[in-house]
Amino acid sequence: MESQNYSNHRKFYAPHHFIYLPLLGILLVIGIWKAWTAEDQRLIWSLFSVVIFLLLFLAFMVRQHYALGNQDRIIRLEFRQRYYELFQKRSDDVVDKLSFSQIAALRFAEDEEFKLLLDKALNEHLSGDDIKKSITRWRPDHHRV
Repeated sequence: MESQNYSNHRKFYAPHHFIYLPLLGILLVIGIWKAWTAEDQRLIWSLFSVVIFLLLFLAFMVRQHYALGNQDRIIRLEFRQRYYELFQKRSDDVVDKLSFSQIAALRFAEDEEFKLLLDKALNEHLSGDDIKKSITRWRPDHHRV
């Protein structure tokens, strides 16, 4: 498996991102074009376009809402567990001082670098993206949604 780093850590689900959503996008463009050009069937094509748009919007929102909400909870839990394993104490005070993007970025760092970057995130207010860019030994996460 390819090693993971900042430039290749994003993940796509091919049937959704490269088939279903583009197909709905194409149907939406066709529907809008037909509604604009077919004067005798303008209402039908307008309704078709609205339905396709709603399917596109619903597909995007439902997928994002459930998958990302669940993933965010797991990432927070992993951070708490890892913090406890490394420092032998609860992370309640630390978690309240970090944004979710900082917590999510820290999971890519190896343990020793995690400690250093956590300290920098707390004291220098590094953004999640800055934390990711600072990681030298990337700890991959190939099981994300």
